Amino acid sequence: MKPNEERELKNHTLLTEFVLSGLSSQPELQNFLFFTFCLIYTFTITGNLLIFLVTLHPTLHMPMYFFLRVLSFLDISTASIVVPKMLVNFQAENRKISYVGCASQLYFVIFLAATECYILAAMAYDRYVAICNPLRYAIIMNRRASLSLVLLSYCSGNVVSVVQTAWVFTLPFCGPNKINYFFCDIPPLIMLSCTDTSLYEKQIVTATVLVIFAPFCLILVSYICIISTILKISSAEGRRKTFSTCSSHLIVVTLYYGSGTLIYLRPKSSNSQDTKKVLSLIYTAIIPTLNPLIYSLRNKEVKAVIIKILLSPPLTTPLKLTH
Repeated sequence: MKPNEERELKNHTLLTEFVLSGLSSQPELQNFLFFTFCLIYTFTITGNLLIFLVTLHPTLHMPMYFFLRVLSFLDISTASIVVPKMLVNFQAENRKISYVGCASQLYFVIFLAATECYILAAMAYDRYVAICNPLRYAIIMNRRASLSLVLLSYCSGNVVSVVQTAWVFTLPFCGPNKINYFFCDIPPLIMLSCTDTSLYEKQIVTATVLVIFAPFCLILVSYICIISTILKISSAEGRRKTFSTCSSHLIVVTLYYGSGTLIYLRPKSSNSQDTKKVLSLIYTAIIPTLNPLIYSLRNKEVKAVIIKILLSPPLTTPLKLTH
């Protein structure tokens, strides 16, 4: 740190809390936003919980549904870290969040987001094995391999999150303490730092490449092989059915990786904060709501189990008590 920066820091009081500005500062919109995101959060929890329970059905025993269960858990967790605090702030005059609370929220957001990136890559690999090596699918993607991929994703996400959170909160924050965002995230936080953050911005870009582009390249290679295999199928109907098993995953990958890249690849870019808020909403609130719809509406097996459960007659015979 340069001498003039050290003198500047001594003239400021380091922050112990932050204030979240929220999605909008217009008072007339607060009730509308509260009810809108309350509804979105309800759909997120209900939809992902339904997918989580449905994929426990004995007929859905393939690794793909195991990964889908993990994805549902991640979506519930991501939404629960961000949305409840946002709902409280819509109705509260005091939008303060403590230094420790902000650091905790940032840790979990990065951890869950990074883990989901890796899980999406694992799901792409699962589709690659299922389509390109169908005869060896059960051997390659056994229970141990699937569990190992999930644990590796969680461990990698934790490492990324610990390093990024530690880097951010070793920066000095001297004021103002208002975060122009609806949760504690890297781009708005480094803008509050009263020291040169150019080196840290380079570190963010490096982390973004590791978290987003590395697994995205694995997804890209997997789908190049998948498409090459599909094109060799002589039947047009066969090609359509085979590709339909990947279409849901491709939609989610496009939305998730696209929004993450635009936010973190250029943390201090010329993009307005409002634009970044919208992009952050996509992966913290919108995608967790859409995932159950995307995977249930485009998956015949999941739809069949849901219909079977909904149409199954309730138990009418009274239970006999044994003494």
